[in-house]
Amino acid sequence: MANTGFVLLVDDEPDFLTTMTFWLESHGHTVKTATNGVEALQSIQKETPSIVFLDINMPDMSGIEVLKKLRDKNKTLPVIMLTAAVNHTLIKEASQLGVSGFFPKEESLEKLSRLIDASVRIQKNLN
Repeated sequence: MANTGFVLLVDDEPDFLTTMTFWLESHGHTVKTATNGVEALQSIQKETPSIVFLDINMPDMSGIEVLKKLRDKNKTLPVIMLTAAVNHTLIKEASQLGVSGFFPKEESLEKLSRLIDASVRIQKNLN
């Protein structure tokens, strides 16, 4: 798996954040976390990550709302949407906003590894 550097992981579930942070760090990534959309946008404003993992369903500000605000400022930042329940309407909307991919939370982490590699390669070709 390609080392992406600084990864921003955004999810409102503490157990998922802990598990994903451990997995990403064990693969050589530096991870920053946010538990809601406001924290995520503030973090991105301070320092742009190499890739963002963004939960679609969060209280207060959904992942789609965060993605829209992010895309207003940065059209090419790789964003992988995380979801526990597949919602085809939200997936279609996120796709139209230019996400790098989707990761169902019940999928294997090896699939996530391949998704990260592909997203980083695409980003490098855009820059």
